[in-house]
Amino acid sequence: MTTRFENGIVCTLGVKNRVLWNATVVTDGELVTAVGDSAEMKQRFTDADTVDCSGKIILPGFICAHHHFYSTMARGMGIPGEPAKNFVEILEKLWWKVDRALDEEDILLSAQLPLIDCIRNGTTTIIDHHASPAMREGSLDLIEKAVRQAGLRASLCYEVSDRNIVAGGVAENERFIKKVGKGDGQIAAMMGMHASFTLSDETLEKCVGIAKDGGVGCHIHVAEDLADREDSLMKYKLPIVNRLHNLGATGKKSIFVHCVHIDEDEMDVMAETGTTIVHNPESNMNNAVGVTPILKMLKKSVLVGLGSDGMGSDMLAQMRCAYLLHRLANRDPRVAFMEAPQMLIQNNAEIVKRQFGLQVGEIAEGLPADLAVIDYCPPTPLSEANFLGHLIFGLVDAVVDTTVCRGKILMQGKKILNMDEGRLAARSRELAPMMWNRLQALQ
Repeated sequence: MTTRFENGIVCTLGVKNRVLWNATVVTDGELVTAVGDSAEMKQRFTDADTVDCSGKIILPGFICAHHHFYSTMARGMGIPGEPAKNFVEILEKLWWKVDRALDEEDILLSAQLPLIDCIRNGTTTIIDHHASPAMREGSLDLIEKAVRQAGLRASLCYEVSDRNIVAGGVAENERFIKKVGKGDGQIAAMMGMHASFTLSDETLEKCVGIAKDGGVGCHIHVAEDLADREDSLMKYKLPIVNRLHNLGATGKKSIFVHCVHIDEDEMDVMAETGTTIVHNPESNMNNAVGVTPILKMLKKSVLVGLGSDGMGSDMLAQMRCAYLLHRLANRDPRVAFMEAPQMLIQNNAEIVKRQFGLQVGEIAEGLPADLAVIDYCPPTPLSEANFLGHLIFGLVDAVVDTTVCRGKILMQGKKILNMDEGRLAARSRELAPMMWNRLQALQ
């Protein structure tokens, strides 16, 4: 079906961003077929359905390069005892109990609800990292079902860790990688692992072997907290990136998440191997683990993307958080204006290209029809020259009106079209207290 998204301000992004006023994006099936002046597009595509985008900006759909859907039901949950005083205690008291308490329906709902949040925020592609030790087998199928129902794109993996029965996590990843194969443009697979300090060499070698056989990358948390780095130095006499590199986990398809506590030699390894880093500024601030030195990494030509780490699905908010955090951390108001948007716009698109083989993140003829249509009436002139100023200080606070993925309208007029958010949220409110009770019983 051909659709004209007309009368808007089209910001194409890509390498050569164009800002086109009173413009139209025409989609046919899963692809963009034309971009240009609204009057011209109306004459060329007379039989198309229309979506009026007056008073709105049309952008490519956003990308979250690291998410944790399964964290959804932890929202509002109380934790008995003294508050966690460091990152390891946060894992032990909260997340390593949350994942063990999830059952089959929890997993499905925990994916469906943040996927709705993604749609509401114009986020059309997500790279997720899942864990549910009590319900491993088939868990990625449940998340895949939710993604396909939502109509979004996602790369999925299961988190292998020596703290659980290793064979189960490895098997779930391997099964799903074989099932998905090279992917269909909507679902992709990775080999998921927790972190260096919860993985033996034997487990890592097994996971890396499966990833290489399947032609996929490794998705692993790296040096999020100083404790992870210290563990690697003590046990293996190597910093984490060097350890992972020696075991074959680096490479262009691999994602090393966080990398807060890595040194410049490790950054050089990342640059030489083309391994991706994903920065999660809100999560790092929330867990008080430190600030990822992204400016140094970017200067070394490391591909640094942007994720949320389960904190939410609003990628514009993550971008502005990164912008503010690194200006403060560097005590330099000259930095991050270019770098924070680069991570969200260019770098996340490159990460998706490596995962899915698709060029997203740009509105152009022949590219995927993934769009975020945002309410925004510029109070000052808007052009290619000052687009970033509007992105950081204006669009970040604007509301997404319409979300399109693979050419399908998933939300229009701020109404989710293909999922019953009220019903799903009501069911989650019924199940969450049961999950919380199971969690409290865990030692």
